[in-house]
Amino acid sequence: MGYMLYTISFLSLIVATALYFSRSRWIHLVPIPDYVYDRLPSSFSNDIETGFTSNDFDLHTNLAAGDSRRGLDQRGKREVQKIMKSRKVNFDEARRLYVEQSFANNDIGADGRPRDPKFVSFS
Repeated sequence: MGYMLYTISFLSLIVATALYFSRSRWIHLVPIPDYVYDRLPSSFSNDIETGFTSNDFDLHTNLAAGDSRRGLDQRGKREVQKIMKSRKVNFDEARRLYVEQSFANNDIGADGRPRDPKFVSFS
């Protein structure tokens, strides 16, 4: 039993050493998510500096009013930033695409009404 433990340990050490020294050949095959390296801001002033503001979505008023919140939603910012990078669009367009995508994911039409066939509206 002890012989097997030492053999497995020795083989694991040999394999780990071989993988370490040959990492330049296989490291590009390992998927690394983009958001690991992009630290997103966590306050309105940092959101402004990063470009998550525009004339239509003005964060300067929140900052001037002394808003104590931590800034925009982290998950939403990550998705908007991903759209901005992949589609090469500005913040307003990326935010619009993100909202349309979230509407579609929640079965809401482009006009804002639910697509549920059982939906009844009294207006």
